[in-house]
Amino acid sequence: MTAITENYQAIVISFVTAILLFVAAGVGSLVLGTFLAALRVGPVAIMRRAAGVYVTSVRNIPLLVVLLFLYYAGPKIGVTFRFVDIVIPTGWGDIRMTNAFATAVVGLTLYTACFVCEAIRSGINAVPVGQAEAARAIGLPFSGVMRQVVLPQAFRAALPPLASVQIALLKNTTVAIAITVLETAYQLKQLTDANPGDRWWLLAVFAGGFVLLVEIVSFASNRMERRWRVAR
Repeated sequence: MTAITENYQAIVISFVTAILLFVAAGVGSLVLGTFLAALRVGPVAIMRRAAGVYVTSVRNIPLLVVLLFLYYAGPKIGVTFRFVDIVIPTGWGDIRMTNAFATAVVGLTLYTACFVCEAIRSGINAVPVGQAEAARAIGLPFSGVMRQVVLPQAFRAALPPLASVQIALLKNTTVAIAITVLETAYQLKQLTDANPGDRWWLLAVFAGGFVLLVEIVSFASNRMERRWRVAR
């Protein structure tokens, strides 16, 4: 237990870093995933195929490979995030959002967007075809049909799978240890290496922290789903 009481500040900072990764990649993946889903059901054949190839390809690549490619191979082809260097000082330590953090956000976003796309596409398929046809009949363009008619209903239908995707994203933040982001998995490794006698206590604390975060996301998703059901 001494490893926990003596390093609780570093543990909290690591969870804050993981939450920031989750929020940034979650917002980015929702935006990109929605755009990809719109392309996949759009009227332009070449855009449908391009979006389909991207989703099929990236979601079948391990997330670790995506992160390692962006971090090590990216700079070789001019893709770098060295301009990102944000340090937020706190009373318990510094929260560092550097190039490694930015790379992790981009990698998680590109990867998770594929699953968001498929979840939203399933929601789009649940919307009655007649509603889109009626919207087109009154003169709405494809963008207007998607924005005003289809996507609001699709998000309601896709909320449960979207929640599952975001929970998976939260747990996937631990993969950022591969590119030395100072998040939970990195901190856990550092502490267990330095305090082997407290290994099980440390594992229990970090596991409990993730259980709590997942429960918060699940609770928020359930509340939103109930509110949308009542709004109908």
